[in-house]
Amino acid sequence: MTVTPQWQQVADEIRAQVEAGQLWPGDRLPPTHQLREQYRVATSVVRQAILALEAEGVVRGVPGVGVFVADHDEGTAIVVNPAV
Repeated sequence: MTVTPQWQQVADEIRAQVEAGQLWPGDRLPPTHQLREQYRVATSVVRQAILALEAEGVVRGVPGVGVFVADHDEGTAIVVNPAV
């Protein structure tokens, strides 16, 4: 049985919130320390999850400001590669 890494679990949860419309383009994600407490993981796990979501185009980081749900053109779907 394959165990999903913690960072992937956090990224999957945030991605699911975006896909479900619970988080909208332009919405700011909670700060790292709040996500760390919410998911009960290390700061490095949250950071790795955010980096993965940035690479996928789900979120974008603004240095010194925060991490936001990325804007997507209407009709553009977020493509998730399950092999990653």
